[in-house]
This record gives sequence, C-alpha cells and structure tokens, in this order.
Amino acid sequence: MLKIKSFIFLALALLVVVSSTGCSGLSVLPGGSATFASVDPSYTDLAYASGSDAQKLDLYIPTAGTGPFPVVIMVHGGGFMFGDKADGAGLTGVDQLLAAGYAVASINYRLSAEAQYPAQIYDAKASVRFLRANAGKYNLDPENFGAWGASAGGNLVSLLGTTCGVAELEGDLGNADQSSCVQAVVDWFGPIDFLKMDEQFAGTSCEQSHNAANSPESKLVGAEIQSVPELVKTTNPMNYIDATDSPFFIENGTADCNIPPVQNKDLADALTAAIGADKVTYVSLEGAGHGGEQFETEENLKLVIGFLDTYLK
Repeated sequence: MLKIKSFIFLALALLVVVSSTGCSGLSVLPGGSATFASVDPSYTDLAYASGSDAQKLDLYIPTAGTGPFPVVIMVHGGGFMFGDKADGAGLTGVDQLLAAGYAVASINYRLSAEAQYPAQIYDAKASVRFLRANAGKYNLDPENFGAWGASAGGNLVSLLGTTCGVAELEGDLGNADQSSCVQAVVDWFGPIDFLKMDEQFAGTSCEQSHNAANSPESKLVGAEIQSVPELVKTTNPMNYIDATDSPFFIENGTADCNIPPVQNKDLADALTAAIGADKVTYVSLEGAGHGGEQFETEENLKLVIGFLDTYLK
C-alpha cells in the first residue's frame, strides 16, 4: 500500500506548471487551493501518434500577434501513473505564456499502467516531432521549442533537454525526419536519479519508499528499481549530459519530501559544468514543498518567463 506521502506525490504533485488546472472545471493545486480555467485550447486532442489514445495534445495559440509563435510544451506530473493534459495546462502559466506570445502544447503520454518506460519519453519526443512537422499549419516557430514540466513531467522534460539525438530514447512513432530537440527546459522538482532517492532521504523525516515494488518509479520500469539498475539509468537525464544540451531553469523547494532537493541541485551542477553557468538557472525556494503557492507567485512566474524569453525569442 502506498504511504501517505506517496499519495501526495501522485495526487497533488503539480501536474505541469504554475497552477495545476484543466481546460474547464475545477482543479486542485499542490498548496490546497483551487482555480478555474480561463482559457480553452485552440485545438483539442491532436493525435501526435497512432498507437494509443493517450498520444494526444491540446494546443493553445495566442490571439494577439502574427506569429510564427515559439512553443512551450507542457508535460504533466502524477508519478507517471496518472494525470492528464487538461490538468497539465496551468491556468496562470498558460495565461502568462499566451500573453507573452507563446503557443502552448499540453501533452498526454502513456502512463505506467499502460506501458512501461521508455514509452513515456518516446511519447514526449513524438509530440515534439509532430509539432515541428506541423509548425506551418499551426503558425509555430519550429526553431524555438521549450519544454516545461513538474514532478514526473520534470523528469521527462529534463530528458528532452539532455537526450537530443540519443537514438535509444527516440522511438519510432512518426515524423522521423523531424528533430525532437528542444531549445529550453523548465524543470520543477523532477525526480532525476531514482536509484539514490531513498539513500538521499535517509536520516530525514521523509519516508524512504522509492525502492519498493509499488513505488511510482518501480511501476514505471516494471520492477523494483534496484533490481534493474541499467534500465533505471536510462531514466536519469544526468547520464546524458554533454556540452550541446539545452539551457535549463531548475527549481525545487527545500522541504520537498517527495523528491530529494539535492537531486535538482546535482542536475544543475552537472549541467553548469557541461554547458556553462550562464545557461543554467537554479532556484531553491526556502520552505517550499512539492509544489505549492511559492511556485505560483507573480515574481516566480516572471523568472520562468524571463528565462524562456532569453532562449526562445
């Protein structure tokens, strides 16, 4: 049985960006508040691949400006076990991105009950290739794609940013002539090194349950993570870092009991060594947990939008 904090990780993890919300209706935020969506997608349920009903995205296009528009691809969280693109389109994040002149694509991907890893990164990359292949149709700028994810979505966008050109994680879901590379990544408290999570929580008040067979990470790979270390290593974006990687904005809370905060710091340090300090922004919010109001402030959102502006405009 999953423990309470694992449920928090799964159910209340920020499902993509700033505030976790759907395109319509009520959504619960990690901090416990709720919001109603203020924007509807310009296009819903666009199929970026044909193998699963999960392989769809919603696309938001700015109503002002002529384009072509840079794109931010949002990847929802949920422990790789649940979540939806409608919940993934953060109300404040989408509003501010649209106002800043960005198109937003919120994607679904196969969850761990349907398909084990690497299906999830195959799907994320397929969505990027689809959007690039159809950039002309939707008035998108194919040269300026960013990716923004939180929690499980943070892991997947970090892989997008570090595995450009890595054939083993590309998959064969279509538009093979298109690049799956992104030009900027925003990772909010994504799990990075599954194999070290319990070790890094040892001696703290946080529960150490990630090595268990019923943990989100074990369910993702189909076995207790410590029993399949070579497979699990392919989920770790740090294992693919090189000097060609995308710029990153990485943020976590110091009181996160779902993902050890040191995971995000280690990712930032490794990227800094490879691509330079000027291309890596690391923010650690004092007292913040796994999402919540501190991530949603106007000041914090401005930091994220400013980062994206630097690399996508």
